[in-house]
Amino acid sequence: MFESSEWLHLYEQSSAGFLLWFIPLFLVIYFVPTYIAIFFNRQHLGKIALANIPAGLSMIAWFGLIGVACSGKLLTKKMNYNNDNGEHS
Repeated sequence: MFESSEWLHLYEQSSAGFLLWFIPLFLVIYFVPTYIAIFFNRQHLGKIALANIPAGLSMIAWFGLIGVACSGKLLTKKMNYNNDNGEHS
């Protein structure tokens, strides 16, 4: 009725041991922007985690999200520095 695709064929041939280490490793790598946001951009963690779900399908969006996740403390430091020196950003 349905023809199996190449991905389905590979899944059918994979062992349970392979899937037990591959799926968690895949999820850890897929959600790297969210893990980075935990440490660097906690105020936008929920938004980054939500955006990470579709962004993982596009490498450009995924790397862009890593940039957003890393920029949180940098922007806060810059704003604090400018406020301490009486400058406006």
